Amino acid sequence: MMQSLRALAAVIGLAATIARAAPPTTAELEEICAPAEDTVQCGRLVEAVQLKRLPNLARRDGRVLSVSLYPSGTATFTDSDDSANGKFYSLWDYVDGLNAVLLYTTAAETTTFTLLQRTTNRRIELPTEPQLAPDRQRLATADVCEKRCSNEIAIWRVTPEGIRKELTWSPTAGWTDAGAKWKDAETLSIEYTTPNGPGKIDRPLSDPTWKRMQ
Repeated sequence: MMQSLRALAAVIGLAATIARAAPPTTAELEEICAPAEDTVQCGRLVEAVQLKRLPNLARRDGRVLSVSLYPSGTATFTDSDDSANGKFYSLWDYVDGLNAVLLYTTAAETTTFTLLQRTTNRRIELPTEPQLAPDRQRLATADVCEKRCSNEIAIWRVTPEGIRKELTWSPTAGWTDAGAKWKDAETLSIEYTTPNGPGKIDRPLSDPTWKRMQ
């Protein structure tokens, strides 16, 4: 009985530690990454902070980042500096509502995010940092910029079998940046920038201009 209680206490303690995790704020990123020479080093500096915040979730051993799965097991991500297919992973955040880990992923000049579902070891690459809906059934990404972006707002459906793209919408030409957050479980609030200044719109998921993915 005492051993079972200790095991339960350990699980509760781990959950409490993880639940306090949060992605770096803009101010934190500016401070953490000030000495970084490139995106890979920035990711490593963020990872060093997050490993301290999440001591039981992941560990770094040279090129290998190991992430604990639930209820048991380990997922490994190995950095490669191959000139053609090199990729680097850095711990970014724990997504409490999905029991998932978010990794900052760098390949050449492209940065994305890899979401690992800890209960299934399923992985999916997302173009930007995802925002979890209040009902935990969907994710939103906003990949909008002047160069090397899809210029697409996307909704991703979360299921036990994995995560799939459900809806997409391409904003009006001229947007140079955008960010999306959930107003409620069925509505996105999107802040964007144009050469004429910033703007903000709400987009219900019921809007017929969304493109539904098959």
